[in-house]
Amino acid sequence: MNRLNAVLLAAIGVALPLSLLAGRAWIAPWAEPVPNAAIILAELRLPRGLLALIIGAGLGGAGAAMQGYLRNPLADPGLFGIAPGAAFGAVMALFLGVAAIPLILPLFALAGAAGAMALLALIAGRTGGIALFTLAGLMIASLAGTLTSLAISLSPNPFAMSEIVTWLMGALTDRSWADVWIAAPLTLAGLIVLALCGRSLDAMMLGEQAALSLGVQARRLQWGIVAGVGLTIGAGVAVAGIIGFVGLMVPHLVRPFTDRRPSSLLVPSALAGALLVLVADTACRLAPMASELRLGIALSLLGAPFFLALLLRLRRELA
Repeated sequence: MNRLNAVLLAAIGVALPLSLLAGRAWIAPWAEPVPNAAIILAELRLPRGLLALIIGAGLGGAGAAMQGYLRNPLADPGLFGIAPGAAFGAVMALFLGVAAIPLILPLFALAGAAGAMALLALIAGRTGGIALFTLAGLMIASLAGTLTSLAISLSPNPFAMSEIVTWLMGALTDRSWADVWIAAPLTLAGLIVLALCGRSLDAMMLGEQAALSLGVQARRLQWGIVAGVGLTIGAGVAVAGIIGFVGLMVPHLVRPFTDRRPSSLLVPSALAGALLVLVADTACRLAPMASELRLGIALSLLGAPFFLALLLRLRRELA
């Protein structure tokens, strides 16, 4: 396990400096000198690279926790409706025309994530059952998606509609240190909460009744997962929009190199998620296109075939 984490940290240590050099204008000894290279590195590429690591770590850790809690390898952090709720909050900031005010859009997104968590508590908080909890999350995700579509259809002008659609695609373009300071503490807090749930998640692999007999407090675990996922996913959506499939793919990629216990999967998944998002964002910058490829689209193009392959593999195992 320590070896796996060390390898992932080493890979991040190589990928981050390369991501700082890479772009439409390479900043490297073998490339032509770039005007204001120091400012570009310090104010544009470094916060963008760090933000990719932060968001990727949150998505990867949340995905591992979700799959362990639901005992479902197809579980994704968006299943609780927190990501769609955060997206709807951000869309409302764009819809109302207040997104240009500093920090307003992230605050609206975090408010949307908190609202989704509160609604989840009202619907399924008293029962503690995983089945009802999951169905409540799916309902909230559907409701948030519907309200987001309604906001797009009622956009006051074409510019607002374009801003909403573009933001929902997910990207790290033009992000700054302010976004890093928003996402970093929330993501770190969320990952710590999920890590504290590790032993209980291990017990849940034996089933709900067996876990209860081992002293796991179902409601405490449930709200620990909701809080951890809410903080990590809400922070990511608040600063970067919707970035999907990371939480689904990463646990599957690192699971064969672990003992398959959820507690052992959390840290490697966070590191692998950070590496995946950083590499994908760097590739988006280097893609030979008229405008930069959106990060959310790139990861969806990667994640959809992965999801299909996973479904086919599970079908063969169940046959």
